[in-house]
Amino acid sequence: MVNEIYLDNAATTPVHPGVAKAVMDCMMYTYGNPSSLHRLGLNAEKKIKAAREQLAFALGDSPDSIFFTSGGTEANNLAIIGTAMARKREGKHCITTQIEHPSVLNTFKYLEKEGWEVTYLPTDNQGMLDPEDITGAVRPDTVLVSIMHVNNEIGSVQPVEDIVRLVKEKGMSPVIHVDAIQSFGKIDLKPRNWGIDILTLSGHKIHAPKGIGALYMRKGVKIHPVLWGGGQEKGVRSGTENVPGVVGFGEAVRWIEQDADKKYLYRLKGILAAGLQERIPDMVINGPAPEKGAPHILNVSFPGIRGEVLLHALEDKGVYVSTGSACSSRREAISPVFQAIGAGKEIARSAVRLSLSYMNTQDEMYRAVDIVERCVNELKGFTRR
Repeated sequence: MVNEIYLDNAATTPVHPGVAKAVMDCMMYTYGNPSSLHRLGLNAEKKIKAAREQLAFALGDSPDSIFFTSGGTEANNLAIIGTAMARKREGKHCITTQIEHPSVLNTFKYLEKEGWEVTYLPTDNQGMLDPEDITGAVRPDTVLVSIMHVNNEIGSVQPVEDIVRLVKEKGMSPVIHVDAIQSFGKIDLKPRNWGIDILTLSGHKIHAPKGIGALYMRKGVKIHPVLWGGGQEKGVRSGTENVPGVVGFGEAVRWIEQDADKKYLYRLKGILAAGLQERIPDMVINGPAPEKGAPHILNVSFPGIRGEVLLHALEDKGVYVSTGSACSSRREAISPVFQAIGAGKEIARSAVRLSLSYMNTQDEMYRAVDIVERCVNELKGFTRR
């Protein structure tokens, strides 16, 4: 559809044209195995090296700190299970929150079955943690603290820098893992300066292809591999590297670092939020106020209208949104995030998430406001009948 408006970028982003070209060129001309000793293999290895350097530059650390994975889910599993296994002799207690992504929550549930104890910290009604709750939960046997930087459903931004500082000041030394999959490329992030030990990233959230992610690991941090094979990525993550994906990831990061204006997303979100609030006064914003949350996520509810029904009504008019996390949106149950913030069933079931990217335009925001208003009014009229 020529005039479609894609507002589901927290689920995945369209691949940037420059990234797509870099990926295609790699598939056509740099198809060697990076472990091969001949010229084609060496050329592939050089491409990986360049992408690793690009990610490291964006994060403010050395290329040795970057390890490529098949995506954000694998990166989170590797960070959590790898840390727990590497430090199990020091303790078997971990801390996370009630609003984490399923790739984190379900990994911790696996660890619980294997004998680890996990503390799931609550949030307030805007999805925000109290840093003091984390420091209060840290114990001598705590080996891992895992905190999402930006929540993928409601866009709450945790004060990660303050959390890390308070944990360190307590004198304990758990590994600090931050899921930065929704924040990387949108919010400035320097893990070494903040004291973060492990950071997880995903390419398809920033206009790179699906199937590529990365793990940042501070020098000196050790994790236990969860995949065994040829010892690629310095033994941290075995398996022949996805060279086109790695190249695409690096190119997407280069484009964002050079050409993207991070304030642009806030401007788009401001237009969208203000327009919807003015046109639909009974709309409820879920999570932080638009100016305090992540720059690209706006979660709203229209009481009396099921989110899924509105989603399809908008789709019919060329606007694509989500009812929540793409990893769990097909389920009927209220998401753990909405349970954690104390949202009632009516609000939770009427929620839709509108998420933006650098490839959206201001004109799309104005048109989206018009279309959402029209669909909401039509559905309210149908409900009243």
